[in-house]
Amino acid sequence: MNPNAASLPLPSALSNTEIELRLLMEAIYLRYSYDFRNYTVASQKRRVLHALAQLGLPSISALQEKVLRDPLLFGRLLEFLTIPVSEMFRDPAYFLALRRHVVPILHTYASLKVWVAGCSTGEEVFSLAILLREEGLLSRTQIYATDINPASLEKARQGIFPIESIRGYTANYQRAGGRSSFSDYYTAAYDAARFDPALCADVIFADHSLATDSVFAETQFVSCRNVLIYFNRELQDRALGLFHESLCHRGFLGLGAKESIDFSSYTGRFDAHSQPERIYRKAT
Repeated sequence: MNPNAASLPLPSALSNTEIELRLLMEAIYLRYSYDFRNYTVASQKRRVLHALAQLGLPSISALQEKVLRDPLLFGRLLEFLTIPVSEMFRDPAYFLALRRHVVPILHTYASLKVWVAGCSTGEEVFSLAILLREEGLLSRTQIYATDINPASLEKARQGIFPIESIRGYTANYQRAGGRSSFSDYYTAAYDAARFDPALCADVIFADHSLATDSVFAETQFVSCRNVLIYFNRELQDRALGLFHESLCHRGFLGLGAKESIDFSSYTGRFDAHSQPERIYRKAT
């Protein structure tokens, strides 16, 4: 017997809900290889409880039992776990900062590779493509748009967005320093707006997990916004490590105002380039 056992702190007690969540995330990983285990407990709980209400199931344990046996149900659950929520030119100050502080340096590269990590249903991808076209860079840019949700990636490939969202997108575009009429980039029909396919002619949409996959290309700019806030510290560090490895010498990382590398193990490996919008430059 360990003589010091009596002085060791007891592990904090988990609630039944937290235990069920851990078991569900482990089951999903073992059965489908999707790794949500290092998402924050608050994020897991909020999304799973919402799924229970929508699917009409009494408990997380009941959901786990059904998910293990029904891949189609897991596909529905994946929509709740990833929550594809985005908008074009979201947080316009971010895109304005890119135009003013990043684009002039990107012009010094003969060719560009851009990685949009966690691209959701494609709004960020099309926003960046429009910005790059207006800045004369799109024709020499390869964009990698990645996400873990196949349904979201398919929507992103289509480039079709609800017509009722266009007014808000237009206002964002204008505040982001847009240089044209936003309507030049899409064709409206019935209740949808289809964006010019040429914008994404050189975009590769691909399944990629920041929790389990590795780096696939050297890039000059990585944009990953409204993603890291759902990760615990361990997974945040893993994702930042992937971005650091992917970026070329002095490449750029854009996180947006809601996220930061402060207090991560990568704090000293990026320099702040446009601090309010959390745009960083690789230091080492």
